[in-house]
Amino acid sequence: MTVGDLRVKQTRRHFLHTCANGLSGLAVGTGLLAQEVPKKLAIERIELFPVRFPTVMRFKFLESPKGATGRASVMIKVTADDGTVGWGESIPSQRWSYETLESALSTLDHYLIPVLIGMDPFDLDAIHAAMNREIGPGFSTGAPITKAGIDIALHDLMGKALGRNLAELWDRTTPDVLTLSWTLNPVTLDDLEPLIEKGQAHGFRHFNVKVGPDPGFDVEMCRIVKRLVPDGFLWGDANGGYDLETALEVAPKYADLGMDVFEQPIPSNHLTGYQALKRQGALPIIMDEGVVSPEDLTEFIALGCCDGAAMKPCRCGGLVSARRQIEILQDKGLMFLGSGLTEPDISLAASLILYGAYGLNYPAALNGPQFLGASVIADPFKPVDGTVNIPKGPGLGIQVDESALTELVEQSKGAV
Repeated sequence: MTVGDLRVKQTRRHFLHTCANGLSGLAVGTGLLAQEVPKKLAIERIELFPVRFPTVMRFKFLESPKGATGRASVMIKVTADDGTVGWGESIPSQRWSYETLESALSTLDHYLIPVLIGMDPFDLDAIHAAMNREIGPGFSTGAPITKAGIDIALHDLMGKALGRNLAELWDRTTPDVLTLSWTLNPVTLDDLEPLIEKGQAHGFRHFNVKVGPDPGFDVEMCRIVKRLVPDGFLWGDANGGYDLETALEVAPKYADLGMDVFEQPIPSNHLTGYQALKRQGALPIIMDEGVVSPEDLTEFIALGCCDGAAMKPCRCGGLVSARRQIEILQDKGLMFLGSGLTEPDISLAASLILYGAYGLNYPAALNGPQFLGASVIADPFKPVDGTVNIPKGPGLGIQVDESALTELVEQSKGAV
């Protein structure tokens, strides 16, 4: 399939057909007509900026055995031969996946960048095929968090080359704001009420709670949350922290307390366990860590493992894969939730546009603004009344402040 073919709008049925056929047609659904595409461009340069964003609150997934804290990130600047620039971001988390800051840098520098130089940044099909040849799959897409940074940067570059926001490239629109939820991960129950009050002081009415592996602590935590916030959306996320017996025991208790969804209750590869939880029917079962590619999601749905999935472009290898998965969920009438990996500015912008463009109906668990204490964009994201503005400008709709980025790179030395 040629790039021109990929840029012609296709029907929903054909789009979903391509979803079921691997990585063909990755640029399908951009909404671009062939005559709108600028002269053929080539990737001239890809630059990497490893940083660690400081934190303002404790979050268990941002702690390091080396003693460093903060959100590790590889900022990616892709420059085309006409000077157009796109920014992306890979945000590895060694306590959430196997990808680390060091592995992301090595993969990008030694394997991905060499094969991408000279390629057409608009040809997402060829770009993803090239990346997947260099870093092959395990059970699913290989190094998806690392590859997501390239994918996001190319989307930004395309939008800027055309002067259009990502949503417009997809022939969609976005609302002005997206509703967020506030993340709770207390060390003790005494910590819980002050954390809730802090969220409420910022206008948050919905909460996602980190549960597992202690069901006694977790049930009491959720009881307190529902007592203090009876009308908010309560999203329980175990990050695979329970065994099946415990998950089956605790799910009805959560349902009785008023929890709305139960995300990733057991490890991703316990498929028969997910089938048992879905059959139990106590709560909607949402998958996260185990869903990387559209093929993964299609299989899990076919096997009766879930009632929906929490999307993360940064987990899925980028926006191409995440868009496909949302289309699959919506076509089957399953729950589409939006979350992130405590994302800094660039990855956060991509998620906001994606979720807004696809009509997310639930509060998004995008907690970068809650936990991170630095920004590298000219107009940082600042939630107001539990919502955050969706960027509207070309590409990702943000402007990277390179002086602020340089300063953060310097501050991060020795901590990355």
